[in-house]
Amino acid sequence: MDTLTSQAAYDPLPPRSTMKDTALSRLQSGLKTLGQPIFLCTVLIPTLLAILYFGVFASDVYISESRFVVRSANKSSMSPLGLMLGGSGLSAASEESNAVQEYLGSRLALQEADSDGLLTRAYSAPAIFWFDRFGLGGKRDREHFYEYYLKRVKVENETTTQVVYLTVRAYDAKQAHAINERLLERSEALVNRLSDRARADAVAAAKAEADAAQERARSAARALAAYRNDAGVIDPEKEAAVRLQMISKLQDELLSVRTQLSQLQSYTPEASQIPYLRTQERALQTEIDQQTSGIAGGRKSLSATAARYQELQLDSEIAGKQLATALASLQDARNDASRKRAYVQRIADPSTPDYAMEPRRVIGIFATLLLGLIAWGVLSTLLVGIREHRD
Repeated sequence: MDTLTSQAAYDPLPPRSTMKDTALSRLQSGLKTLGQPIFLCTVLIPTLLAILYFGVFASDVYISESRFVVRSANKSSMSPLGLMLGGSGLSAASEESNAVQEYLGSRLALQEADSDGLLTRAYSAPAIFWFDRFGLGGKRDREHFYEYYLKRVKVENETTTQVVYLTVRAYDAKQAHAINERLLERSEALVNRLSDRARADAVAAAKAEADAAQERARSAARALAAYRNDAGVIDPEKEAAVRLQMISKLQDELLSVRTQLSQLQSYTPEASQIPYLRTQERALQTEIDQQTSGIAGGRKSLSATAARYQELQLDSEIAGKQLATALASLQDARNDASRKRAYVQRIADPSTPDYAMEPRRVIGIFATLLLGLIAWGVLSTLLVGIREHRD
């Protein structure tokens, strides 16, 4: 009997009454914790609101995604190495791609895409929960609609591949697809406008240069023609060459006449041909002097006019070469303008989602609960520290 009593005294299991009292005290402590204002405000109430919102009221969000890249045509090198490196002659147009990204996040994109009220209807439908619908708190002006739009439309650029990702969130699958398609069409129109403007500017600049070169060529030609009329010469160099040939022939004739005259004066001084030969000699010498003075020596000589003529002729030749270069540049600009320099190449058309991707209801509820517990723990620790400090 004593042995049984001693074993009961050292039994490690507590009596049933003690276990019940412990469980009851823990339940009371838990209920007391649930009744604390801090726990109610940080954990219980937010979690209940999250359950109501995500489980009952939150509207389904459908996500439509498209992918595209902005390409431009460039001139590839004619060398084999250039052909290998250049490929098909297409390169990523970074400037146009950046312009498209900036455009999609601008008020102009919202205005053009909502020209027929597509976005307004999609985000203001009565079927959307009032918390998710546009116009929360009576803010229905265009500025608040733009802020709402930026939260529903997302543009990302892959720097390595230059691929642009356009993501649209809406509360209807077809409307999400329609908004994505509308924004993509407006982006293509923007690239076309930029390309047309660049081509038009290039052609206009080349044409202006060609017109200026043509006017310079005309002015140089008119100046050369006017100088020819004033100087009475067509080409001083050619005329000088002709006159030199004539002087050479006259000098040959003069030499022949002088030879005959010298022979007659030596052998037959009384010959009747001597006066005639002397007259012929004077005439030839006079003609040679006139022709020589016409080439050089006088203000109207060919040598005096040749310098100015060569200057005007050089101006005319330079103007002609400039005109030829400008016309070639104009033709190149028109050839480039005949090709589309930049365009949007779709990699993936806007998708039509089969089911709602957001909100993630279970994750949202558990995230709210976890954040509430963390906030409750932090606040409780702070309050305990404050009480201990006061004590």
